[in-house]
Amino acid sequence: MTRQQCLRRLVPSASPMRSYPLLRASSLTAARLSHLSPAARRYSALSKVAVSALLNSRPRKAPSISQSTLFSLTQQRNYAEKIVKVPQMAESITEGTLKQWSKQVGDYVEQDEEIATIETDKIDVSVNAPEAGTIKEFLAKEEDTVTVGQDLVKLELGGEPSSGAKEEAKEEPKEPASKEQEIFSRPEGGQEQPKAQEKSPTPKEESKPEPPKQESIPQPPPHKKPEPPKQPKETEQPKQVESAVGSREERRVKMNRMRLRIAERLKQSQNTAASLTTFNEVDMSSLMEFRKLYKEEVLKKTGVKLGFMSAFSRACILAMKDIPAVNASIEGPKGGDTIVYRDYVDISVAVATEKGLVTPVVRNAESLDMVGIEQAIADLGKKARDNKLTIEDMAGGTFTISNGGVFGSLMGTPIINLPQTAVLGLHAIKQKPVAIDGKVEIRPMMYLALTYDHRLLDGREAVTFLVKVKEYIEDPRRMLLG
Repeated sequence: MTRQQCLRRLVPSASPMRSYPLLRASSLTAARLSHLSPAARRYSALSKVAVSALLNSRPRKAPSISQSTLFSLTQQRNYAEKIVKVPQMAESITEGTLKQWSKQVGDYVEQDEEIATIETDKIDVSVNAPEAGTIKEFLAKEEDTVTVGQDLVKLELGGEPSSGAKEEAKEEPKEPASKEQEIFSRPEGGQEQPKAQEKSPTPKEESKPEPPKQESIPQPPPHKKPEPPKQPKETEQPKQVESAVGSREERRVKMNRMRLRIAERLKQSQNTAASLTTFNEVDMSSLMEFRKLYKEEVLKKTGVKLGFMSAFSRACILAMKDIPAVNASIEGPKGGDTIVYRDYVDISVAVATEKGLVTPVVRNAESLDMVGIEQAIADLGKKARDNKLTIEDMAGGTFTISNGGVFGSLMGTPIINLPQTAVLGLHAIKQKPVAIDGKVEIRPMMYLALTYDHRLLDGREAVTFLVKVKEYIEDPRRMLLG
């Protein structure tokens, strides 16, 4: 029997090993084994060989990653995803046009940072990120019509901005090293290194005489390129013909929602109200003198620039006390069958913006003085130019004042802003000859235009209202008595 066969027979049987506890010790001496029989000695020797063979043949386990390490890796890579939906815009607005994306796919956004802008028929609504994360996918395209609650952006929450770290890494090498860093970076024989650096620019100076050799190379191409210019000369001929005839190009641009809404409301006003316009002329001398006297003082105390809009607003409020129908409106089904009179005055101020005409509202203007009205108008005008007006800023309004004179308009007929009853139009101030007490004098004059709904206002009431406004403007002291 060979040695291997003996090992195979001895290894499977574990009971003989247990019957000889002394055989497990690896340091048995011949003296201690002397009392054993010769057969037992041979068995113990073979068992030692078998145990050592088992230990050497046991497979070694490959190093494995702990569960905590695996969990940390998956936690870093797998972030939760969130779908950003179209937000609620207003009770009367259910859809809008996705005007533009403020970010790109892959950009990191902070919480409440703007992602997109939705254009409605009244205002622009911004879509903000609910949480910080990275944009993974856009679920809509620009100029698409989106509805409230529609999926808009797929956002991967968590993570850190990748661009910021890269920019910092790029900016760091740009900073010049300090003197201390230069000293520590030099070896003991550091004085020899600047000499090597100084020698480096010298070969560049020696290589400068090479350019004249290159100058002789580009000389032949000009002789080979005279032929191509013949073709552009032929193409220039039709251009000359087009310029003689004139351009016939056309461009088609889709109207934005605000412009569409303005057009709809203006046409609705013309089709609904029985519009009529009455004119008058007002001497602005007293008001201009009043403004000149107190403009600087008001600006220093309140920081408000005193203008003409506050004076006309105050004059209209006082005139409405005598003619309350100007501040009323017609409401009800089938064109309206009820007159609504109001004790408060909410003045809509027409403001021209890039997207169209908007009319933010100065609320409870009857309780404000001229400085307060001017401050409110200035704040609304700034918000309109910055596209930050909200639905609440433009909702309501009982009377409108439109100042086309700032654009140089001499005379015009404004359109009523339904459901209001009247609108006052202001125009440019022009120096004109006027008869004063039998004498001709040059005065700054302005045309006033009042467009009113003849269904509610008669001509007598409309003209009386406009005359009272004229009287208050020509003598501002009368407004203190009202």
